[in-house]
Amino acid sequence: MADDRPPPLPNERSTEVFRRIVESYLEGGDPVGSRTLAQHLPELNLSPASIRNVMSDLEQAGLLFSPHTSAGRLPTQMGLRMFVDGLLEVGDLTEDERQSIEAQLAGRPQSLEDMLTQATDALAGLSHCAGLVMAPKTEAPLKHVEFVQVSAGKGLVILVAEDGAVENRVIELPHGLPASALVEATNFINAHLRGRTLADAREAILAEINNQKAALDELSAKIVQAGLATWSGGEGPELKSLIVRGQSQLLKDVSAQEDLERVRQLFDDLETKRELAKLLDLTKGGESVRVFIGSETQLFSLSGSSVIVAPYMNGAQKIVGVVGVIGPQRLNYARIIPMVDYTAQVVGRLLS
Repeated sequence: MADDRPPPLPNERSTEVFRRIVESYLEGGDPVGSRTLAQHLPELNLSPASIRNVMSDLEQAGLLFSPHTSAGRLPTQMGLRMFVDGLLEVGDLTEDERQSIEAQLAGRPQSLEDMLTQATDALAGLSHCAGLVMAPKTEAPLKHVEFVQVSAGKGLVILVAEDGAVENRVIELPHGLPASALVEATNFINAHLRGRTLADAREAILAEINNQKAALDELSAKIVQAGLATWSGGEGPELKSLIVRGQSQLLKDVSAQEDLERVRQLFDDLETKRELAKLLDLTKGGESVRVFIGSETQLFSLSGSSVIVAPYMNGAQKIVGVVGVIGPQRLNYARIIPMVDYTAQVVGRLLS
């Protein structure tokens, strides 16, 4: 999150004016003027001129800004952070919303990936945002692996488990790769992995390569190593599954051309998924819901987005994954925060 924290609001009058501006923005998205506030805050007994002075002070503090010279005020990213951290009154889910989440997750027996996909669908449908889930990959014994070149410098690794599950991973191919190298790499791995988990196969194969006992040329060895050490969503040896669903939900309630452009940029970021995986890893360091507003993530090219995520645990009370939503900054935080939290609890309960 951002290091620059805003100063505390000086008095109740400033707090109520600020609160009403943010709530109005989250509800309708339009700038709020002093005359409108005077009509909706009669208990403060303030004239439009007095409210303009308060709004000016809040603007100087970096909490509000005016999109146009004669327009009302909108909250800045810093203002939204202050509101979420100190003024937001988080609601509770209705019984129908709880039952909807549980019904989508607790149906017929299903694989872990199926259940997590259902979790993203449930969040996307209820929040009208894009739902996302991240979890460790299960280590099932493998049956077959195949390398396929998809473009210059890019290859696809197809992993088939003994239980029938199929996973695809994108890897970087060495420069100047001959077509025969992919065939050699496929044959070499399949000769060593049948009935083993990927981790066991990786250890045995890399040990043989390092000891120069493998009948592979240098390029084929690089393919083998790449296929066993990388995954399509990010970097590093830890294997993860990332599911993003409901991107079309982000197009609802979009009225301005600049909002459409932001959504387009967000789609581009979601397609790469790599930075999103890094963000979700940050969340696994805590045990509660976390909210990232705008550029606080420092991961997306789109600054006008918010991410709400919560970790979930397995039966041993160990954090093993993350669920959440991503959407524009103008979210119904009070409703979506408990929604994400409850979905994480249900996923953890089913895993137990």
